[in-house]
Amino acid sequence: MVTFEQGRIAGNELFEVEHQRLSRLVADMDRLREGATVEELAGEAPPCLERWQLVQRPASCLVGLSFGHPLLPGIGRPIITSDLVLLTTDGSWARTVSRWYRLGTPADPESASKGYRPWN
Repeated sequence: MVTFEQGRIAGNELFEVEHQRLSRLVADMDRLREGATVEELAGEAPPCLERWQLVQRPASCLVGLSFGHPLLPGIGRPIITSDLVLLTTDGSWARTVSRWYRLGTPADPESASKGYRPWN
């Protein structure tokens, strides 16, 4: 997840790195849809992972009461969002893998008034 200030994206290195990373992912998915092979996309010397296994790890997300969600109807419906990707430093907007959320009153208004800056 990357935090950012609206109107101040230029110079935000973490934002740019994440943007490039996700752009490459979408470009690969587009190419697969067009018929490219994984071997074509992986390049000449992709890393190899031995003794691998599929595991799951926690990812940042949001929980809260949803109003106006296009797929989860209801007023004040408790939800858990998909993985959180972007969050404005003032805590007013969040972008998950699926969509943007306008953030209302936080569960803990005291911490939100200080801004959410997990790496500062």
